[in-house]
Amino acid sequence: MCELYSKQDTLALRRKHIGPSCKVFFAADPIKIVRARRQYMFDERGEQYLDCVNNVAHVGHCHPEVVKAALKQMELLNTNSRFLHDNIVEYARRLSATLPEKLSVCYFTNSGSEANDLALRLARQFRGHQDVITLDHAYHGHLSSLIEISPYKFRKGKDVKKAFVHVAPTPDTYRGKYREDHADPASAYADEVKEIIEEAHNSGRKIAAFIAESMQSCGGQIIPPAGYFQKVAEYVHRAGGVFIADEVQVGFGRVGKHFWSFQMHGEDFVPDIVTMGKPMGNGHPMACVVTTKEIAEAFSSSGMEYFNTYGGNPVSSAVGLAVLNIIENEDLQGNATRVGDYLTELLNKQKAKHTLIGDIRGVGLFIGIDLVKDRQKRTPATEEAQHVIYKMKEKRVLLSADGPHRNVLKIKPPMCFTEEDAKFMVDQLDEILTVLEEAIGAQSESVISESAPCRAKMPNEARSERLSDGTSEPRENPSRKRNGLCTDKHSLLSKRLRT
Repeated sequence: MCELYSKQDTLALRRKHIGPSCKVFFAADPIKIVRARRQYMFDERGEQYLDCVNNVAHVGHCHPEVVKAALKQMELLNTNSRFLHDNIVEYARRLSATLPEKLSVCYFTNSGSEANDLALRLARQFRGHQDVITLDHAYHGHLSSLIEISPYKFRKGKDVKKAFVHVAPTPDTYRGKYREDHADPASAYADEVKEIIEEAHNSGRKIAAFIAESMQSCGGQIIPPAGYFQKVAEYVHRAGGVFIADEVQVGFGRVGKHFWSFQMHGEDFVPDIVTMGKPMGNGHPMACVVTTKEIAEAFSSSGMEYFNTYGGNPVSSAVGLAVLNIIENEDLQGNATRVGDYLTELLNKQKAKHTLIGDIRGVGLFIGIDLVKDRQKRTPATEEAQHVIYKMKEKRVLLSADGPHRNVLKIKPPMCFTEEDAKFMVDQLDEILTVLEEAIGAQSESVISESAPCRAKMPNEARSERLSDGTSEPRENPSRKRNGLCTDKHSLLSKRLRT
């Protein structure tokens, strides 16, 4: 593979010409990727990395059938979507067939952010309401309209939450307000939404939509308790609003047993609007909003024409059709179930072995590993998680950490991920956690001089990763110091872990 520039020159040009807010993975030591195939990525030196997090390359990086479909159509025609063409209607027909019957009208866009923005427009036009209920720690896209309803982002800035935005607690039964020992966490979390609606109505406001990822990704791989979405939908519909299911990260068979993640909640739950993106085009910019005929007709009644120049263009639609064919022909849903179950089994064995693992949660090839300093208190192991992802990178395994505390290891690989890949990944993780826990144990047992200042240390690369994401470096907490001793010894990481 011919490079235009050396890695250092690429970094220098990026610093000069690319906006400083545009971050790269592993900012302290970024990887330069020059090619990829299936579940593997390769750097400029030819080093192979196992991709455990790139859910965009849904059916595998550079799948030959996707490449062939794009090339074949590109040689014939690619043009404005307002010309009549068979590809867009064929794709809409095939896509609708994977969804409940009432979800039958498609609007094509180029990204998940565009799709979610359009979904909000549809919801607000439907009955003329404006307010939106979102989940805490949610992320729905980079457009201004979506940053406003994405606590994952807007709480990092100085903007005050807009009056039309209402934030409901994340339905997290591990770390949230109502946990697994609660008699009915689904109802308890849903009642929070009900209270928000009542308070909004008392203030003269009207709810247009409740929006949520079917499984929250940036929020920490959260799977809502059974029955939660049904109850929320009931309250939202009663208020004249609609339910938007964001499947941008978790759709297209990733959960294995179902094509769409919202289908895990039962046949009696059907969203009013579904948004999708990322995996739809296997890396090609393609996204969609699917809704009911009733909502589509209300949107049309506004008199404003909707068009998207390239949304659903002939090449994009050809790529999308190829992705649907590959999912079916290669039984990638079945693979997600088989490999996902195997991976979860391996990780649960690691949980029994490693005290740093507080929770393993997930479905199919969507899994989170919640790292904790203390299992009883469920204290997030943020620095340890950052350390782990850098050490995994050294072992040629690509992972990321997310969640409100950035302590959840996210596993969302291409759907062609194998049992061998799962075993390799877990073996590397086992080695890293073993060394890390030994170092933490040694630190806990060591004698610390009473006169020495105590401040929790994190590996240099972990600190750089936190700062590069706009997260301020934690300040010393005087309440943790008693006679010069640090009460949170688990956060002390040995220098030898940086080797």
